[in-house]
Amino acid sequence: MTTIFHKIIQREIPADIVFEDDHVIAFRDIAPQAPVHVLFVPKQDFATLNDVPVDAPEIIGRLAVAAARYAKEQGFAEDGYRIVMNCNAHGGQTVFQIHLHLLAGAPLGRFGTAT
Repeated sequence: MTTIFHKIIQREIPADIVFEDDHVIAFRDIAPQAPVHVLFVPKQDFATLNDVPVDAPEIIGRLAVAAARYAKEQGFAEDGYRIVMNCNAHGGQTVFQIHLHLLAGAPLGRFGTAT
């Protein structure tokens, strides 16, 4: 299934891309939940975290390392940031291409309460 993220990777629709390498693309979220809200997406196609092969943990590692690199480059790593991955509907996933959210720019408080 083609998602909005696939279309961004293929440059079929515009996005505010802030990071890209051979494996990962990152762009600002269009509905930010914090002053800084960037999505890190692998260029490989996996609908959910459950679909990432057990023998391929580097896929998730690349997302996390890219997010940390971005936080350091932008100068908010020392203040702190949060990375989050949602999986399936009850986990809050709305786009079915795995991605990591980087949130920063203000105190984020607690999370995890069911709504």
